[in-house]
Amino acid sequence: MQKPFDFVIFGGAGDLALRKLIPAWYRAYREGQMPKGSRIFGTVRKTEQAENYLEIVREAAYGYLRDDEIDNATWKEFEACLHGVFINITELDDHWAALAKTLDEGNEERIFYMATPPAVFSQCCKNIHDSGMISPSSRVVVEKPLGYDAKSAEAINAEIAQYFEENAIFRIDHYLGKETVQNLLALRFTNCIFEHLWDSKSIDHVEISISETVGLEGRASFYDDAGALRDMVQNHLMQLLCLVAMEPPSKLNADSIRTEKLKVLDALRPLVGDDVARNTVRGQYVAGEVGGKQVPGYLDELGKDSNTETFVAIRAHIDNWRWSNVPFYLRTGKRLKQRCAEIIIQYKTVTHHIYPESAGNMIPNRLVIQLQPDERVQMIVTSNNLEKHEAELVPSVLSLNLTDKYEKFYSDAYKRLMLDSAANNPALFIHRNEVDAAWQWIDPIIEAWQRPENKPQPYPAGSWGPKASEDLLKCDGRNWFNVGENITEES
Repeated sequence: MQKPFDFVIFGGAGDLALRKLIPAWYRAYREGQMPKGSRIFGTVRKTEQAENYLEIVREAAYGYLRDDEIDNATWKEFEACLHGVFINITELDDHWAALAKTLDEGNEERIFYMATPPAVFSQCCKNIHDSGMISPSSRVVVEKPLGYDAKSAEAINAEIAQYFEENAIFRIDHYLGKETVQNLLALRFTNCIFEHLWDSKSIDHVEISISETVGLEGRASFYDDAGALRDMVQNHLMQLLCLVAMEPPSKLNADSIRTEKLKVLDALRPLVGDDVARNTVRGQYVAGEVGGKQVPGYLDELGKDSNTETFVAIRAHIDNWRWSNVPFYLRTGKRLKQRCAEIIIQYKTVTHHIYPESAGNMIPNRLVIQLQPDERVQMIVTSNNLEKHEAELVPSVLSLNLTDKYEKFYSDAYKRLMLDSAANNPALFIHRNEVDAAWQWIDPIIEAWQRPENKPQPYPAGSWGPKASEDLLKCDGRNWFNVGENITEES
């Protein structure tokens, strides 16, 4: 049985804490998943915030929770677990000592969550250590982005490692907490039909797309320094790539899963020099229409000139026996036509066609694993049109919608990951070696893009990105699977 814990959120009144972390803990409490005696501390930068913390949290959380989740009596009980604490992260003073004393009077299991910019990770960890807060059962959870390149990521990791052992450092990627991502492992490794059809003999190509309809949303300064490659590809997309491509782990535990993911990263074919131009596309949105509304371009939102990319498409290859000659197409961008996150496993066509041409084209099988906005798995198969006397081949969709199957299902990736951190289960968190390997592959792309001639290509907001992204697949005789423009029938 899980032990009670103390969970300290540095940045407890920030957007991440109020929008994701506190609502997730409320859901865990409401579902009986928080051990009795557990406490949540949110650190704030102003004394008045500490004094009014419960009111601040309640007002924010009620805006993010669904109406059917809000229960005033349950929230009142949950509030007993919440505590606002004034802390100046940059200064080790009596407030740190007071928090340390409070923790010493509580639980041995302690989790420190860095809902702060990476620039203060090191100072915060140092103050945690110097104030004597680190117990034998303490862990630290750090948010992405972890650095801006391999060198800066290594520096951050090295600084944190001065105070916490590697097995106590939980690097979070919330995409790994999504239930459909977990279903991917079950789909691959518990179903014979897929176990034998998950390699280059059966699969033509793989697409992994994360598209957003929003623009900067108040993240202008951070985003212009990072760009889509650092913000989305280096972590989210590459982690999904690893889960799709990795070999079966010997056991379903952290060490075995991380070992197999690292093998995938090591097998990625490097993109250097001219390979970058041939296999990557970077874009930047200009004014256009999204959801029936006119929206400004990136430079208009930013208020200055910039070569930062808001769109990335990459053709990658994994040089091992399973994936030889199977391209992996990665794509992400802002202000695109629809919001979605999908993994597409595109199978090859059958080797011999027995139906006449008059029966129509046969669409090869396609496995669609949708992570957002809905969480579902679809298999596109070819069947005969029963309403016609003559043979007519039509695509049909076999669909598992997790919301329909599980009436009480509500996916909350942060809830799952925070509960795992509290239970000291690192299986869904990222090892330092994975961070290093991912940056080693990304850095040459960043270097090539920094050349003056490699400016991002414009694309209108509300589109699917630059034309060059379509051409990246068309030159291989393929097309992107775009949600809303392809098969969405359910059966």
